[in-house]
Amino acid sequence: MLKITLPDGSVREFDSAVTVLDVAKNISPSLAKVTLAGVVNDKLVDVSHTISVDTSLRLITEKDTEGLEVVRHSTAHLLAQAVKQLYPSAQVTIGPVIENGFFYDFSFERAFTPEDLAAIEKKMAQLVDKNQPVERVEMSREEAIEYFESIGEKYKVEVISSIPAGEIISLYRQGEFIDLCRGPHVPSTGKIKAFKLMKLAGAYWRGDSKNEMLQRIYGTAWRNKDELKEYLHLLEEAEKRDHRKLGKQLDLFHLQEDAPGMVFWHPKGWQIWLAIEQYMRGELEADGYKEIKTPQIVDRSLWEKSGHWEMYGELMFTTHSENRDYAVKPMNCPCHIQVYNQGLKSYRDLPLRLAEFGSCHRNEPSGSLHGIMRVRNFVQDDAHIFCTEEQMESESIKFIDLVYRVYQKFGFANIEVKLSTRPEKRVGEDHLWDAAEDALAKALEHKGLAFTLQPGEGAFYGPKIEFALKDCLGREWQCGTLQLDFNLPNRLGASYIAEDGSKKVPVMLHRAALGSLERFIGVLIEHHAGHLPFWLAPVQVAVLNISEKQSAYAVQVCQQLTARGVRVEVDSSNEKIGYKIRQQTMQKIPYLVLVGDNEVANNQITVRKQDGSDLGAMSIEDFISNYAQV
Repeated sequence: MLKITLPDGSVREFDSAVTVLDVAKNISPSLAKVTLAGVVNDKLVDVSHTISVDTSLRLITEKDTEGLEVVRHSTAHLLAQAVKQLYPSAQVTIGPVIENGFFYDFSFERAFTPEDLAAIEKKMAQLVDKNQPVERVEMSREEAIEYFESIGEKYKVEVISSIPAGEIISLYRQGEFIDLCRGPHVPSTGKIKAFKLMKLAGAYWRGDSKNEMLQRIYGTAWRNKDELKEYLHLLEEAEKRDHRKLGKQLDLFHLQEDAPGMVFWHPKGWQIWLAIEQYMRGELEADGYKEIKTPQIVDRSLWEKSGHWEMYGELMFTTHSENRDYAVKPMNCPCHIQVYNQGLKSYRDLPLRLAEFGSCHRNEPSGSLHGIMRVRNFVQDDAHIFCTEEQMESESIKFIDLVYRVYQKFGFANIEVKLSTRPEKRVGEDHLWDAAEDALAKALEHKGLAFTLQPGEGAFYGPKIEFALKDCLGREWQCGTLQLDFNLPNRLGASYIAEDGSKKVPVMLHRAALGSLERFIGVLIEHHAGHLPFWLAPVQVAVLNISEKQSAYAVQVCQQLTARGVRVEVDSSNEKIGYKIRQQTMQKIPYLVLVGDNEVANNQITVRKQDGSDLGAMSIEDFISNYAQV
């Protein structure tokens, strides 16, 4: 008797081997209709998968995460089938699932056009309507190579040749189309309910610039049309909030090819930067940090001692002078240890918290650069805490408190916490890693914070906590980090005299609340759609005179507000007041102050919020007290 155990602990018995779909039918005909795949002993399989020994089984529907992944993978194959029907000479390569969708790369004699995308999407819909069964086929390596050679698919032949000997070669057939794939897939094309082709891009075969440039078609797929509609709406919102567009519209910054991955800050953008920096300095001072400044370029030997040259060398910019090799610092840690090392330290000096708004350079691949979110030159609100082993948990807790306080100030309430443990490629002894990982976990538990464990994702020198902000669109942005490090201080000769007179190596906590300031400002812009909080806005108030007669009074108002620490601009142009209001509103200035004859006569101002609501007439003092608190 064959016994199959279901997630609720119940057991179904069968006289002989059954498929996943057979089990679903045995439970309920309605369940069988919505079953897309199954998980047999932790392996995701097709509904046609045969079960012949006692096992556990979890049925997968579109409601499950795995179900959506199967749908997206199957939609990629549907795309390839549609392309082959419309453009028979096109060669198919690979088509994996990615976040929120999929892509498929093709080799074709001409460039695909937006009109082609529309035609392909229409053909995909027709194939869905046909509800073609999707069948798994297994072949020997020789048979598979022979088949794909016969239909001229050279890329598939290359992929098969790279599959390790002994692995099963599986293919999937839907209608006349057969594709190489490990699976699993939906039982039929009719299970694919909601998709859209998004864009075209170029991509080198196997990601190697020496190979042929292929054409990549991106698409998205969802459980139903409502989810698809919601996702497309989210993309529209994200497009409106794109920091690159808003950066140009609001005159905050620009980027140009003369300095790829490096930001040219304009006065208004730099004002945002300075406001953030000033605020963070206050928080750091309150928490007992000492600010320092370290060199940009340091001799190669220091990076070799620290381990960065071996582990990070490919991402470092280098230079040469007077027979010496130097590296532009990709991070601040080794330099901070040099400051720590000046002078003898005792346990009474610890914890020592050294902070720096440190400018770093990393030679990121050009393809990964994205506005100010991913750059080659960035500044971190970086700091390193040197402490004893007994202090590392309390210092971790103290930093967690700082992180949450800071994020609240910037308008972020939803924070995902992740604990990343030792990677395969690392430095240091295992017992030190054990102690470091344990301390971080205890700090999170002390604060009652739920966290996701990320095995193997730590830095090469220590485990880390990552703080990922969720913005108003639900997107995650990894910003803050806390890393415990027993290794780097030891490698670079850091020490202190313990209470018993012995010489010990301090624990080093690498920590950043915001991370890259460039990236954080980009996140802020998109989260707030450019409508920054009053304290951050580069221009907080715009004063608009209704006619030329009030020009002098407008300047006077500006002077009074400026004297109270408010950042003010005066629009004294000869344009009509309606035009002025529209123009300044587009600049997303928190408050517009209007002055006409009545305001002059009563020594008042009329205030409008950025959203258009009218706060009425008031004195400058009332405005400062109630609305413009800096």
